Amino acid sequence: MKAKQSLGSRLAEGVSGGLVRVFLIVVGLFWLVPTIGLLLASLRSPEDIAASGWWKVFTEPSQITFDSYAKLLENDDITSSLLNTVWITVPATLLVVIIGSLAGYAFAWMEFPGRDWWFLAVVGLLVVPVQVALIPIAELFGNIGIFGSVLGVVLFHVGFGLPFAVFLLRNFFAEIPRELLEAARLDGAGELRLFFRVVMPLGGPAIAALGIFQFLWVWNDLLVALIFSDSGSQPITVALQTQVRQFGNNIDVLAPGAFISMVVPLAVFFAFQRQFVSGVMAGAVK
Repeated sequence: MKAKQSLGSRLAEGVSGGLVRVFLIVVGLFWLVPTIGLLLASLRSPEDIAASGWWKVFTEPSQITFDSYAKLLENDDITSSLLNTVWITVPATLLVVIIGSLAGYAFAWMEFPGRDWWFLAVVGLLVVPVQVALIPIAELFGNIGIFGSVLGVVLFHVGFGLPFAVFLLRNFFAEIPRELLEAARLDGAGELRLFFRVVMPLGGPAIAALGIFQFLWVWNDLLVALIFSDSGSQPITVALQTQVRQFGNNIDVLAPGAFISMVVPLAVFFAFQRQFVSGVMAGAVK
């Protein structure tokens, strides 16, 4: 005789059923509606955008044109800001990943005076709001001559990205079996070789998750870039915010520029989503 299932078991089976999967797919499609709408708007002329909504494309496909993207490439402010965004985001992400990995390994497996107290200080920095440091760091960067430059924006993002990076990677590296590291040391591996040959491959999922977090934060940032960059170093977020002030005259530039600014982080996330999920879930299941 089949045992009677509990209410929790029946609910669990219902949640894992096909109906819930269909519901999640529908939710995902609704989540993509703004992105699809922005894409279709960027493929329409300013006259068509002013006359009707983007969904009109489905009944009049002849409205689709790439003239807006051609004008975008002719706009020096937008194209230079896209390049500045790359120059800011890539170094800020790589530096946080590299320095955070080295510091995380040191806090996890190296013995030095005050290690635990230093780590507590790093954890304490996680609660410091970005807004608190804007004025003091702006004055510091002005005194040393890097305020308004790409370097200043990169250093600010690195400084505020490192506490979370060290905290995340230290906790992940601490879960590596001690026996594995001791066996490598017995084979003659030094700390650097041990880090690059053993720790880094094992920490790949966590490092990938950190890289995605940092990339998305820096790419989408407006506040820091608005304060620490000037007209020659502004990223795409600041350039688009400037175009919004003249929305009526620049919709043909604003729409494709906003779509490119949105689609790049989406592409990065979907390209590394497996590593991201693995890194987030690392350590949850033994």
